[in-house]
Amino acid sequence: MESHIQSYLRFAASSQRDTAQIGPFLATFSHSSDNPFLNYAIPDNNATPSTADVAALISAYEARGLQPRLEYVERLAPLVESVLSVAGFTVEGRFPIMVCTPGAEKDLPIPENIELVLPTSDSELRDTVTVQHEAYGALPPNFEDVERLRESIAMGGIAVLARDATTGEPAGAGQLTVPGEMTTEIAGIGVRPSFRRRGIAGALTARLLREAFAAGVSVAFLTPGHDEEARIYSRAGFVPVGEILHISRSPV
Repeated sequence: MESHIQSYLRFAASSQRDTAQIGPFLATFSHSSDNPFLNYAIPDNNATPSTADVAALISAYEARGLQPRLEYVERLAPLVESVLSVAGFTVEGRFPIMVCTPGAEKDLPIPENIELVLPTSDSELRDTVTVQHEAYGALPPNFEDVERLRESIAMGGIAVLARDATTGEPAGAGQLTVPGEMTTEIAGIGVRPSFRRRGIAGALTARLLREAFAAGVSVAFLTPGHDEEARIYSRAGFVPVGEILHISRSPV
């Protein structure tokens, strides 16, 4: 399962970003954002990079004004981290990979006076991205952020917006990345602070799972950032299957 997920990560990165093979690394670069979570490299399985390979990888990112960074399943490339560490990389975190397959999903309730919609209009797309940025403490979204979501949906990705059923005020959002190999990642689930602890994150997760499996996906996965998130996703039917490493090099 870990190998399958890492294969999907390579597919997803290649479908929406510029890429370059640098030694045993697939380097990916966003078309329109310097967000480090949209610009990172993935090593080949069982990669044994040289110091020259790592130096070339660093140069490729720094030449674009980007932070050198990797996200990958550590167990599939166990010799990579030590070489990166020598080059000044530090671990951001090791996060669990959780998966859900058809039949394992749970039907979590939608909180009172909250509705879940698939965003289609300009205002709904903007609300979706705005909520995600606010929930994660990011800067307000720009035109490119909204267009990136629109492009993802056009390619088969799915987003869900939670909002107040009376006022229409956006409350939370989440999305599925563009499916490939019958696999998708649930990402960007966020709830605005004033709407938290009402079950909205769980309801969004359950709805995204239903949408994924209705679209023919057989594996949905995600990487919770902390234990509370993991508990929410467990209630929706996710189970842990491995761990992903985030590691980066601070700018000189």
